[in-house]
Amino acid sequence: MSQPASSSSPAPHLLTAAGSPQDATATSTTTPSTTAPSTTAAAASGLPGAPEAPALPGWEHLSSGKVRDIYTPEAGGPWAGRDVLLVVASDRISAYDHVLPTPIPDKGRVLTALSAWWLDRLADIVPHHLVSLDVPTPVAGRAMICTRLTMHPVECVARGYLTGSGLVEYRRHRTVCGLPLPEGLDEASRLPEPLFTPAAKAELGEHDENITYRRVEDMVGPTTAAQLREATLALYSRAARIAAQRGIIVADTKVELGTDPGGRLTLGDEVLTPDSSRFWPARAWQPGRATPSFDKQYVRDWLTSPASGWDPASGQAPPPLPHDVVERTRERYLEAYRLLTGSALEL
Repeated sequence: MSQPASSSSPAPHLLTAAGSPQDATATSTTTPSTTAPSTTAAAASGLPGAPEAPALPGWEHLSSGKVRDIYTPEAGGPWAGRDVLLVVASDRISAYDHVLPTPIPDKGRVLTALSAWWLDRLADIVPHHLVSLDVPTPVAGRAMICTRLTMHPVECVARGYLTGSGLVEYRRHRTVCGLPLPEGLDEASRLPEPLFTPAAKAELGEHDENITYRRVEDMVGPTTAAQLREATLALYSRAARIAAQRGIIVADTKVELGTDPGGRLTLGDEVLTPDSSRFWPARAWQPGRATPSFDKQYVRDWLTSPASGWDPASGQAPPPLPHDVVERTRERYLEAYRLLTGSALEL
């Protein structure tokens, strides 16, 4: 995306190619062109390995990120003249700043259905961008029609447990995003209270940067910064309670907040999915050691194993994923949906 605004007026952008707080990559963003829409996801995203976005009746492809393809209404189409976007969650999967050549079947359906499920349960905290799930047949089940938002240039991350980049900072400085923490914490330690640990959005394919709350105030102004912190922690707390009833720990999550055309703070992008959150099975959690997540860890582990023959630092494109890695990853996404919602995803 273009560089974030440094004032209280947020820079407009419409898509985030979401990633969870567990990587230092967090989330990359794109700013859709308003003049010459891209013709392929690879061209729009600037990332290698992204396939061509499908043509959809009534919609014009605008841009793509690592996972999502964004469309704007065509003149004469059913949504012409409406300030909305069609957001399609593909089955693409990314790791180590590459879009991998092998998709994960039904991943886009999980991201879309789980986001819609959470939005329904969080709407009283912050209004959301979802307008309709009545989308073109070729992308049914993995697309949303959403209000066009002006997004704030901040990754709003809430952490309830210490892991990932937060643990790295804690071990060095006994802080996370500049917030002091007590001695004696370790991998997977529960924090004394949930923390708002923001990050500055990076260019697509680059790493987001963990920042202090003071930096957020400088970027968006004190009033908006307080709103972002309050909303993020309220969303996390509600989600953590719901998930705990289902045997799932929400270790951390990333949400995207912007303003709608009326200026209201609004929740956008995907919400509390395996791509934007760290979900742990409560029965497997033990402070002091890593906890398995309902996400793409199988993919990361294989890519860095001798079996892949690939070095993430090589600059070369990653190899195709083997069938067993694809299936195990797909099963983790579907399991996360089933455990959280209490029912299997209809495919």
